[in-house]
Amino acid sequence: MRFLLSGDTPRSRALAVLLVLLLAALALAPFLFPGTRSLNVAAKVCVFVLLAASYDLLLGYTGIVSFAHTMFFGIGGYGAGIAIDRLGAGWGALALGSVLALALSAAAAFAVGLLSLRVRAIFFAMITLAVASFFQILASQMSWLTGGEDGINFRPPAPLGSRLASYYLVFAVSLALFLVLLRVVNSPFGRVLLSIRENEFRAEALGYRTVVYRTAANCIGALGATVAGLLYAIWLRYTGPDTTLSFDIMVDILLMVVIGGMGTMYGSALGAAIFVLAQNYLRDLMKLASGALHGVPLLPDLVHPDRWLLWLGVLFILCVYYFPTGIVGRLRK
Repeated sequence: MRFLLSGDTPRSRALAVLLVLLLAALALAPFLFPGTRSLNVAAKVCVFVLLAASYDLLLGYTGIVSFAHTMFFGIGGYGAGIAIDRLGAGWGALALGSVLALALSAAAAFAVGLLSLRVRAIFFAMITLAVASFFQILASQMSWLTGGEDGINFRPPAPLGSRLASYYLVFAVSLALFLVLLRVVNSPFGRVLLSIRENEFRAEALGYRTVVYRTAANCIGALGATVAGLLYAIWLRYTGPDTTLSFDIMVDILLMVVIGGMGTMYGSALGAAIFVLAQNYLRDLMKLASGALHGVPLLPDLVHPDRWLLWLGVLFILCVYYFPTGIVGRLRK
């Protein structure tokens, strides 16, 4: 187990229990939660655990604030969608689309890294935001290739026609790549990233080419996001601007990492699970609460389901206030 976790054990009994429960729930989701909606939520949790973990590599471990992560997520989704739409629902088309998407993401991340990572703090964030916005507009305008605002509907290869097979592909790949990212951040390379986050000038003085390491981290994070996009497109059997390229998704990823705890891969997993569950079930819980409080002055309106985003914001503020180092940071203390 220590080998699988790269020596990065939970270091908290409560955290270990939560992680085991999350893993068991996702592994047995088709049997524990057989409904279409609940299985869709479980698949989304798997995808966003990987997506948030790949972003935490940048934000939490390297100190890079990037808003281009959804661009790589979208490249993965469109890579699968366009290839299968044009070449047919075969494994060859999916493999070709995946390889091209990964190559494009790596090249784009490398270019952004070399051109922009010398820029500090907010200026780099603004550059990545501009690049992501440009790619979103490009995907919307090139309707002959991407389907425009309507996106692309497609059928995955025959074995993945079963929802059970599709789910376990998403689950297995997400888990495997999460463990790979855990190995990366606990390797000597990951230690250098932490040193860059803490004191970039000192790391440079010790002989580490910080631009090279930051660019490499940017590329690894981009590849992780691309695979997450591929998996999400295969699960949905659809890809479009709203499902992969929306800035709202970028905000969601950021919230997941902050809630779970920056600089902790386990925090990405817990943050993604909590956030996706809140997105999908908070409105239902508020509907029940509103019905139970019927007849009480003000309270039914206060917890009306239409105000679920307000309460989601309140929960986030409370989480940041009481868990400034995230859920994982608090549990480890």
